[in-house]
Amino acid sequence: MMEIEFDDVTLDGRPERIKTPMIPWEDRGKHEEYANQLDRSQNFREVFTLVKKSVKDALNHERTGLLLYLRDMPLKVGAYHQLGTNGIILNRVLLEQVIQTTASRVEVNAFIYYILLHEYLHTLGYINERRVRELTYVVAEEAFGSAHVATKMAVEGPWSFIKINPFYAPRSYERGVEIVREFEDPSSKYIS
Repeated sequence: MMEIEFDDVTLDGRPERIKTPMIPWEDRGKHEEYANQLDRSQNFREVFTLVKKSVKDALNHERTGLLLYLRDMPLKVGAYHQLGTNGIILNRVLLEQVIQTTASRVEVNAFIYYILLHEYLHTLGYINERRVRELTYVVAEEAFGSAHVATKMAVEGPWSFIKINPFYAPRSYERGVEIVREFEDPSSKYIS
């Protein structure tokens, strides 16, 4: 297996060289298995389990003890992770728009996978946005191959697949923050 090196910045601001595995050929069986698991996912927990598995396989990094919150935000914000916390905040308004305007469960699940993967990488300590975008592609491509919609979102961004205006807010943000129950497997240890 070949490796590519990228510069990243650690939490204390120092540069760090990181080796990223590069797969020289497609493993169709693995890609089909990942795609089938994503297609069958019925909730955030199942998609996030796949996110964690794909990051572990591609980068050999993992963490547990994360929480997922849904919050109304402007449509141009997909999600965010505040450094030093164990939470991922997903834009509920955007998610509702994606569900309403997207033709297939495959695309909805791919969108959720993409957003959670990007934020999960931030929770692992990757703070450089460009680097996180690169790693999002590396992980998605290794898991699904280059033709899958999740990988294409990592290349083109999710807005190329979503049929809404990212700068239009259809309603005021009156609903409170909602925690997604049982986001992670309860048997997961907080410190792995």
